Amino acid sequence: MATAQNTIDHVTLSRLVEANAVNGATVIGQPGGWGVVIKYGMTERALAAKRGSVRIFRKFETLVGYLKGIGVVKYQVDASGFDPAALKLTRSNEGAGTRMKAAHEAAAYDKWFRAQVQEALDDTRPAISDADVKKHFAAKRKELEQRIRATAA
Repeated sequence: MATAQNTIDHVTLSRLVEANAVNGATVIGQPGGWGVVIKYGMTERALAAKRGSVRIFRKFETLVGYLKGIGVVKYQVDASGFDPAALKLTRSNEGAGTRMKAAHEAAAYDKWFRAQVQEALDDTRPAISDADVKKHFAAKRKELEQRIRATAA
């Protein structure tokens, strides 16, 4: 459809719509869904995703809602490149349960970790100097080494 250089982002498109500068739009069927090309002045640009590539809507209804939401209510549709079979190949619900479980586990870990950090920040006990900690653990190591030598003898 278009390269990243020939794209328009959401913010720019919204501003052009507000300025009544959009002359039209063409919804173009793709193997994985639907894209849209915006016409303004003598220029045509494909709508870009956040990462800069051409944005593809998996559902036509989602694209229609998007366009209507920003104020583009009239457009042409070119469905010649649309392939409904490709929709099934591009994304599967297999593994969705695994992904959701991993997401919940990550959220639970994040919550636990943040609580641990907050608990440490709220701790009112006096701080211990690095030198005191090193001295304490050096004594513990020496004691353990002596115990190991005593049991080995």
